[in-house]
Amino acid sequence: MHDFDAQTQAFSEQIEAELEDGRLNFPTSLDVSLRIKRLADDPGSSLDEIAAAVRSEPVLSAKVVRMANAVLLNPYGAQITDVNTAVKRIGLAALRCLAFAVAAEQLAQDHRSKNMRLIASGLWMHSVDVASWSYALARKLRTVNPDTAMLAGMMIDIGQFFLLARSSAYPALEENLERFSEFVAVWNDPVGRAILEVFELPEDILDAFEYENPYGGSWPPASLGDIVFIATLAAETPNPFDSLLGVQKRPELFESCIASISKEKLHELLEDARAGKQEMLAAVCA
Repeated sequence: MHDFDAQTQAFSEQIEAELEDGRLNFPTSLDVSLRIKRLADDPGSSLDEIAAAVRSEPVLSAKVVRMANAVLLNPYGAQITDVNTAVKRIGLAALRCLAFAVAAEQLAQDHRSKNMRLIASGLWMHSVDVASWSYALARKLRTVNPDTAMLAGMMIDIGQFFLLARSSAYPALEENLERFSEFVAVWNDPVGRAILEVFELPEDILDAFEYENPYGGSWPPASLGDIVFIATLAAETPNPFDSLLGVQKRPELFESCIASISKEKLHELLEDARAGKQEMLAAVCA
């Protein structure tokens, strides 16, 4: 356990130093996400330039075309076979989300530790689940842009993804996954906020990551933060770090956080949104 303590201390000091300098050392798997995000944000970028960046990543290319052909985004069924048309169809917000989803999936597959790889895979599935619920709920309620909600849902655990990726340099951390989960819980918030600043996300997405008062109980949920919060509780794939720490979010937390809402109304909303959630989930995961 001495090695665990020593490597935890070294990891903490490294992260703290990077946060103080304002220069986080990003895992290679996130480079494509950042490049596409910056291109998408640059009004001088052309669709051809963005599509070329997408084509440089074969897995992302395939998923972009597949998402563009999903009934949810292509109700008239006209077959889309090229990346340029697919990017135009799904929109830049959905593209940002999908680029991060692909990067996170690669992180989960590439981690050299089997145990950490399993955690990363579970975290990826949880994040995609939350993103899909966020999209479906926003589309159903029509109070928030669905693409923005999907991106916010996918980014909700980005601090945990970052810490998992960087943990590969500290192999002793897998000796005690419960204590590693405690370490992640300590650093998740400051690291996540720093990453969101690097990604230069819109202010409404940053506001969705305010945890002090995540849901006030208003109905229907009108803000992006409310929708992502409900999507997190509705997600049927658990966050593996919560599981390691013994945190059970369903159904106890669900009921306590939204006690002022009629269970019938909530159940009706989730059931109405479920089909859209399943289709978006399939489009991202396929």
